[in-house]
Amino acid sequence: MEEITLLLAETEENMEKSISHLNSELSKLRAGKATPQLLDGVLVDYYGAMTPIAQVANINTPDAKTIVVQPWEKPLLGTVEKAIIAANLGFNPQNDGSIIRITLPPLTEERRKQLVKMSKSEGETAKVSIRNIRKETNDDIKKLVKDGMPEDLGKSSETKVQEITDRYIKKVDEILAVKEKEIMTV
Repeated sequence: MEEITLLLAETEENMEKSISHLNSELSKLRAGKATPQLLDGVLVDYYGAMTPIAQVANINTPDAKTIVVQPWEKPLLGTVEKAIIAANLGFNPQNDGSIIRITLPPLTEERRKQLVKMSKSEGETAKVSIRNIRKETNDDIKKLVKDGMPEDLGKSSETKVQEITDRYIKKVDEILAVKEKEIMTV
């Protein structure tokens, strides 16, 4: 019985990780509002080592349409600017000699639809991950039944796993609905 409790707790923990990953991936999708997370994937050549931009510069959003990047070392200004351009995020950074200013262009209707499609794809990936966790847990339960656990306990455990799965799939749908609304809001 204790094995089942641990198994169910581990299942929920893994499904929660899928939700966290989904949230982190969706935060990288631009919904028309400037956030420092938009630059999360940018790597800067910092003395020969590829380093995340957040580790070599201060990133602020003074308003909803602007990102300001201020490298901690002035000689890095050009390198950071090149890294932002090379990341191919669709931004056109403006270097004024002390900071880099990125003004986000307004999203076109076509781009919004593309972003919704991308967010749905991320959601589907999260759902697949959650279903795979369900399958692994059910396989573990079947092994326990084979090793002598009562069959009715196995069946009720599988039902609990399905309830947990349904709850997390619903969470994914709710997160996607919020993100879609955010993207489509002009």
